[in-house]
Amino acid sequence: MKTFLSIGSGPGMGLATAERFAREGFRVILSARSTTTIQSLADPIKAKGYTVEIRTVDASDPASVAALVSQVETESGGIDVLHYNAASMRKATLAEQPAETFNTDLAVNIGGAQAAAKAAAPAMLARDSGSILLTGGGFALQPSPDYLSLSIGKAGIRALAHGLFETFKAKGVHVATVTVAAFVDPGSKDAEAVADMFWQLHSQPRDSWTAEATYSP
Repeated sequence: MKTFLSIGSGPGMGLATAERFAREGFRVILSARSTTTIQSLADPIKAKGYTVEIRTVDASDPASVAALVSQVETESGGIDVLHYNAASMRKATLAEQPAETFNTDLAVNIGGAQAAAKAAAPAMLARDSGSILLTGGGFALQPSPDYLSLSIGKAGIRALAHGLFETFKAKGVHVATVTVAAFVDPGSKDAEAVADMFWQLHSQPRDSWTAEATYSP
């Protein structure tokens, strides 16, 4: 059974994407900082008869992210799809946000994604297969002064996807992002549509791989 690892699973796009891959026969592993939160997300997927497990991870801590990836890689026999979905959705302008929370936000919004990709890459590249999928955002294209740390983080996610795309493609690993130009509510049609986009990116033939898809309802 193929393995789908979600880092920073949430009730919106994270859950919808995990369930989308579960429907395709993947073992789904959800992870977040809170065991209670992640269990509440796993239960609805389990109730539908899909294989789902939970782990804890601190997306702001590169060592925690790397340890999770290593654990899942070893226990599952290989991560087929890594989905980085963690984000700090803080609303704060430049003047309103102290340096401490700004740096923490960036550690979650882009640092964790870099750590996850770096940890997953060696085994994927050695197997000449795998997908690293990143949840991007419209603020990467049109930054918001009211969500400054999130805007910078999403710009980083987009740069990470495009920066790795060609090199990893040559070695059989698909790095891609969905740039979500909308606020997506849990359980919404938007969440399902974004999940479908992630599945479509993963399913693209190798000679047709793209680095980015944009969701703008």
